[in-house]
Amino acid sequence: MSTIRIIKSDITKVKADAVVNAANEYLAAGGGVCGAIFEAAGHEELERACSKIGHCDTGSAVATPSFKLGSKCIIHAVGPRWSGGRYGEADELRSAYLSSLTLAMEHNCTSIAFPLISAGIFGYPEEEAWEIAINACRAFLGAHTDYQMDIIFAVRTDEKLEMGKRILNHITQE
Repeated sequence: MSTIRIIKSDITKVKADAVVNAANEYLAAGGGVCGAIFEAAGHEELERACSKIGHCDTGSAVATPSFKLGSKCIIHAVGPRWSGGRYGEADELRSAYLSSLTLAMEHNCTSIAFPLISAGIFGYPEEEAWEIAINACRAFLGAHTDYQMDIIFAVRTDEKLEMGKRILNHITQE
């Protein structure tokens, strides 16, 4: 049975077939989740793989090998930078999740670990980011009932954990 779970963990320590990197359009190493994933995977190898791809549009995702990370692949999802919500940010964020899940399925992954995309340095309001993330994942699972996927959100703080769990419980009771 497919599931959506939220855990408090370093995403680089989560055992999943696919690990999602909150990437920028240039697939360049950054800070936060992105920096941790580059470091855990092997910075030089991952940088070379990303350089070969070169670019990923906002709302899209691409996959690379995971190198030292230990998963089947790293999915680099580019979420939007928050600009007040008037520039299609919600649609782009939803698309980043759906693109990631589709890539995971194409790579025969049955588990995927996500950060809360765009809610860090890209400034997306966390509560809205959670709602979009959870609803996108539920929509994907609903459209692919024949495919089993364990979706894990890995967050670093108790505050994000509690907010995510509250929103997940609210959405699943609707």
